[in-house]
Amino acid sequence: MTRYVYIALAIVLAAIVLLFKVQNLASVTVSLFSMQATMPTSVLILGVYVLGMFTGGFVLGFLRNVTHEVTARR
Repeated sequence: MTRYVYIALAIVLAAIVLLFKVQNLASVTVSLFSMQATMPTSVLILGVYVLGMFTGGFVLGFLRNVTHEVTARR
């Protein structure tokens, strides 16, 4: 039974992501120093989200290691 709930949630999530992609087709230009990139708004937002997940994971891992080292020294 829970398998069907997970499948239904995955389908709903995929539909929301697809709807987001379709509704945000306008292009934006992003500039960094002398580089520029033009892409759809949805691609930019999803890219920033993924980048935030990676950097957040690295920060949390770093903080765990630092706190583990500090508590291990005591």
